[in-house]
Amino acid sequence: MPEVLDIDKLVRPLVRNLKPYASARDEYSGSGSGMDFLDANENPFENGVNRYPDPHQRTVKKAIARFRGVPEESLLLGNGSDEVLDLLFRVFCEPGQDAAITLPPTYGMYSVLAEINGVENIRVPLTPDFQLNVPAILEAVQPRAKLLFICSPNNPSGNSMARAGVIQLLEAFPGLVVIDEAYIDFTGEPGFAGLLDEHKNLVVTQTFSKALGMAGIRLGVCMAHPEVIGYLTRVKPPYNVNELTQKRALQGLADTESIKEHVAALNREREALRNGLESIPFVSRIFPSDANFLLVRVDDASARYDQLIDKGIVVRNRSGQLHCENCLRITVGTPQENQRLLRVLNELSK
Repeated sequence: MPEVLDIDKLVRPLVRNLKPYASARDEYSGSGSGMDFLDANENPFENGVNRYPDPHQRTVKKAIARFRGVPEESLLLGNGSDEVLDLLFRVFCEPGQDAAITLPPTYGMYSVLAEINGVENIRVPLTPDFQLNVPAILEAVQPRAKLLFICSPNNPSGNSMARAGVIQLLEAFPGLVVIDEAYIDFTGEPGFAGLLDEHKNLVVTQTFSKALGMAGIRLGVCMAHPEVIGYLTRVKPPYNVNELTQKRALQGLADTESIKEHVAALNREREALRNGLESIPFVSRIFPSDANFLLVRVDDASARYDQLIDKGIVVRNRSGQLHCENCLRITVGTPQENQRLLRVLNELSK
């Protein structure tokens, strides 16, 4: 990577020259106290949601900045992490020209978004133990490769990527290195957001859907250099995070102790589930996990999946993914759900 990465040169010319849409709340961004709002053609009769939400989610960003220890100017929020990932493609990758590097088996939306945006997907497989093949990734790098996606902890395998390998890629990759940290809270480790000041090409994405327990509000977080955030902001829809989502996010962030307690409980349950699965005869391997799920190899994943469905238990069959032959991905549930799963699996073993 060049000593000083030129973000401008990575951005699509169309986006670089784009004059973004200015909403009514961009033109007036005061507190609103004592003001009559006759600027946005809203319904004036108050019901709690008759006004447009803050298009820049300032209050929510302040709370996230405190919670994650990153500057507000390094944050962008999206309608789920998928919107954030899509914005990265739209801002930095020219359709039919540029490329992105993905590392299968990994989160499937990277490939889907590459295809939707007309971007070549250069696939560099993880090693059989689901770690980065750094030499192969660097060999695959070409001038058209603008984005490199690293999921850590990885989905579907659950393991964290070796930190030294990630840093090596941050230092060598000439585009943006996007680290998807949807499951970071379950690791007990700080993740990579603390390196934003050191690596201008680092982008970290997180979510409210996993450890924070708010999948239903659809809120994704992007952490990056302010220059990257500025370009993403140009392209995002003006009111992409609705008022109800912003309010619910603030409520959740006001009770961080509950978040920590739930994470600790899920980590304990993950290990209890692991211990229980070890005694199931048709389970041949339980892969290491730093997430809220376990990847488990069984004798016949399709048959076991169908048997669990018949018993009212839904897991995920990941057999179609690289290195995941006959593997089920099992989310850690409540103690009662986990105990029922183990009881059913023991019954199926007889």
